[in-house]
Amino acid sequence: MAVLSVTTATFQREVLESEIPVLIDLWAEWCGPCKQLSPRVEEVAREFEGRLKVVKVNVDQNPQLAQAFRAQSIPMLVVVAGGRPVKSAVGALTKKEILDLVEPFLPGAEDEVQAKELPALLKARRVVVVDVRDAAVYARVHIPGAVSVPAAELEDHLHALAAQRKPLVIYDRAGGDDARKVFEALQQQGLPAVMLKGGMVGWESEGFDVERPN
Repeated sequence: MAVLSVTTATFQREVLESEIPVLIDLWAEWCGPCKQLSPRVEEVAREFEGRLKVVKVNVDQNPQLAQAFRAQSIPMLVVVAGGRPVKSAVGALTKKEILDLVEPFLPGAEDEVQAKELPALLKARRVVVVDVRDAAVYARVHIPGAVSVPAAELEDHLHALAAQRKPLVIYDRAGGDDARKVFEALQQQGLPAVMLKGGMVGWESEGFDVERPN
């Protein structure tokens, strides 16, 4: 089950002692907005399984927990990380709003780097950014400083990439199959690599500059 129902009796074990962040959905049977929110919460639970625990608390059946979180209005979402509440929001949030609530507290995937972390790495010259989209697409717009290595031509560039002697940050349009295939191929070659989470779309969504050659 993606979403677990917890009570006052199980709250300590399932929430406060959890090794990963927990999203708590405080709800009640009579609450219309709670029913609107529920499918979005369940979708987030499925997508982040293993990185985020999602639980539901019925405030009518667990008034002590409702009081502890000062749930004067529901639905109410609370993020608990390291055994303490770190963020909350009230109302029938959109999926994007739920993601904005939880993502700052999620453990990062070992094979990904966040777009917001990349500028500092580039400035310090600690990584080489590799654009695996088609060369024509790269020519139109790319991350400043990125080198063009189309996924289909990876074998031709392996020697040059190995000569960089730095971790490689791989990106395609949106963190899709091309980036994953190149990442896995580089791993097999023993080259240090990570993928840029969200790819070019993720980079641009953060408002970072792009390079558009004339």
